[in-house]
Amino acid sequence: MTVEQNEYVATLPMLLTELEVLRAERVSPSYVRIELGGAALAQLGPDGPVYDQRIKLIFPNAAGVLPSFADADESIWTTWMQIPEEERGSMRTYTIRDRVGEGAETRLVIDIVVHEGEDGHAPDGPGNRWALQAAAGQRLVVLAPRKGHEFGGIEWSPGTATRLLLVGDETAVPAIRGVLRDLPADATGAAYLEVPVDADVQQITAPAGVSVTWLPRNGGARGAELHPAVLDHLTGTAPTEAIVVSDDEIDPDLWETPVHSSSGEEVAVATAVPTGDAPYAGLYAWIAGESKVVTGLRRKLVNDLGLDRGQVAFMGYWREGVSMRS
Repeated sequence: MTVEQNEYVATLPMLLTELEVLRAERVSPSYVRIELGGAALAQLGPDGPVYDQRIKLIFPNAAGVLPSFADADESIWTTWMQIPEEERGSMRTYTIRDRVGEGAETRLVIDIVVHEGEDGHAPDGPGNRWALQAAAGQRLVVLAPRKGHEFGGIEWSPGTATRLLLVGDETAVPAIRGVLRDLPADATGAAYLEVPVDADVQQITAPAGVSVTWLPRNGGARGAELHPAVLDHLTGTAPTEAIVVSDDEIDPDLWETPVHSSSGEEVAVATAVPTGDAPYAGLYAWIAGESKVVTGLRRKLVNDLGLDRGQVAFMGYWREGVSMRS
């Protein structure tokens, strides 16, 4: 029995379904592109633009077996999460790169960041390990939006902003690509994308008024070129010293958006992008990637430049040296 044959699972307000890998391709040194298909994707949401829509992928367990949701009921997540990860399989969060096709022929395209093991060690991370060996015919379980139901997972919320700023590392490239694709044609602003090497630079479609700048590290430190490029864009002056962030400054759950604060900061029910003479009036900034890099930019933009928290979204997609969960 597949997960969609279960009556409860088939009527959930989200898709919980097993999908087949139709194509797996190493498109650059740091990305494997996975194309997933299955009849259940006829119900894939959201109903509107995808933007930076996040979904969950569930990978096979240590024995290569996918978890079964055949007997799923309302307690499924509580009971499933209580099973040791090496038995139940691993769940990780990714951003939709593309949703293509229609009806039962709908396909879900995901770019997974990969890296080989170093110094003779096996590659780390369940998503990374799986993607490095992925091939057509394999299967994954996906938890994704279902048409007609609220799912969450889209943080792009520029409101009345008149100029936009998107910043991210390799893990945020699929999300930034999705936002740029779905923006109105008259949008204005800039996007800065940091990737590991030159060969990871991609062709991206963006409105004519939005500049796109790629910043390959090529062995350099994370954020070493990204931080000054963003600050130069905002202030006209690039800092001469690197932004230093200590480990104890990092919120392990860094997720600060106009409507949510992982630090417990008070959030207004409705927040408008400042206009008039307010600092950086009309600007909306969306920043995601490694938590320490994101924390450094948050400090500069909010504390030093005075951006209102209602006009920024700072998201720690991952933290270097720390295994992220779900």
